Amino acid sequence: MDRAYRVTDQAALTIVYQLLREEGLFLGLSSGINIAGAIKYAQESGPGQTIVTILCDSGHKYQSKLFNSQWLAENDLFPDFRVESVLEAI
Repeated sequence: MDRAYRVTDQAALTIVYQLLREEGLFLGLSSGINIAGAIKYAQESGPGQTIVTILCDSGHKYQSKLFNSQWLAENDLFPDFRVESVLEAI
């Protein structure tokens, strides 16, 4: 491990939903956190880097929360944010 980052739930959720919409990947929040960290590391490292992370969970166990619009609203989480808008929070 090279670095560690604090990732907000909103940033991880935004990434999870974008990957679901654009790539068809049904991932869980831990995978979203890992991807957010990889993106931040890539931004800091500059071009020409190979960065690897692990997609460590699926969205299956998150269906009652992460993919439940009522639960998201109750927790002030919004699945339709743009990734660029949340990366600054990492």
